[in-house]
Amino acid sequence: MLSFAYVAVGGAIGSVARFWMAGAVARLTGAGFPWGTILINILGSFAIGWFAGLSLTRQPPSADLRAFVMAGLCGGFTTFSAFSLQTLELLRQGRVVAAGANVLVSVVLCVVATGGGFAIGRG
Repeated sequence: MLSFAYVAVGGAIGSVARFWMAGAVARLTGAGFPWGTILINILGSFAIGWFAGLSLTRQPPSADLRAFVMAGLCGGFTTFSAFSLQTLELLRQGRVVAAGANVLVSVVLCVVATGGGFAIGRG
């Protein structure tokens, strides 16, 4: 039951961090393209990959810490649903190239970030 509390607290922290970061990036880059969501997904992908890599080391993190970080923090922080909605909005605006760029940049960089995080976490 305690694992649920760790996930809930991690999710709350991750969600607040996502809200803050998305706003900060939008203020810097403008609202025309979802750079904040892309950055959030890259960072979250790196973090979950890094933690998964750490889990294979001689001293892996505890199950509770894994739940807090991977399901809670990363789950609350990353924004696949927001990414999907923003891509749909770009398509509905007729901005097909921007929508395709959003998909391509997000997917490629997040997979690369996950692999990088995993490699660093694994040691």
